[in-house]
Amino acid sequence: MSLTAKAFAVYEPNGKFQVYDLNRRPLSAHDVAIRILYCGICHTDIHQVKDEWHNAKFPMVPGHEITGIVQQVGSAVKDFKLGDRVGVGCMVDSCRACPPCKRDLENHCVQGFSGTYNSTEQDKVTPTYGGYANFIVVNDHFVVQIPKDLPMDSAAPLLCAGITTYSPMIQHNVGKNTKVGVVGLGGLGHMAVKFGVALKADVTVISTSESKRNDAMRLDESGNNSDEIHARNIFFWGRFLGIAKRREHPRTPPN
Repeated sequence: MSLTAKAFAVYEPNGKFQVYDLNRRPLSAHDVAIRILYCGICHTDIHQVKDEWHNAKFPMVPGHEITGIVQQVGSAVKDFKLGDRVGVGCMVDSCRACPPCKRDLENHCVQGFSGTYNSTEQDKVTPTYGGYANFIVVNDHFVVQIPKDLPMDSAAPLLCAGITTYSPMIQHNVGKNTKVGVVGLGGLGHMAVKFGVALKADVTVISTSESKRNDAMRLDESGNNSDEIHARNIFFWGRFLGIAKRREHPRTPPN
């Protein structure tokens, strides 16, 4: 039996959000049903509702920075129970069988992962709808626990902007005696600085905006480094551009 949710949807590019009744899929053995409390607004949501990437599917319910409370669990779910505080990011399923999926690199799924919205389920037919809603059903593999001491509203952006900056640091073993360069101090840049500092790396912020200098130094709450050291670590994009243009980065998943 499908589960009905209330959502906000757009029906055309640049359209206004309207209340939308949608049917979430019936709960399967490995599914978790979540009552959504918060959903962050990622700039991807703005691009998609405007169809700026020319791949929008309407009606669209955006949102992939989701936090909420577990309401139901499937018969095979072991890691979650009713009442758990949980989060969902930009993926809700993948084939789970290909080599990348087996290495926890579902974003490189050979069959294509299922995005939280503007995508399809693994049947490649059923559309997915995101977190601008009161309810969602997700495979338990793509659900994470939210610590009790982390506010749910603050946790929501970590499911996209947070993981986008945290993941490469972990992939490249960032820690003490390593150096991290953060190009731009916007939404993701702020998180990158905080993660880098928390991992005890030497963090350098590269920006064209002098006003970002104080912001960068305020983000170091560890007390491990002096303002003078951080001031020397603020460089400007114009001095960095030549190096950045020459470097090629592979798009294949890491070994």
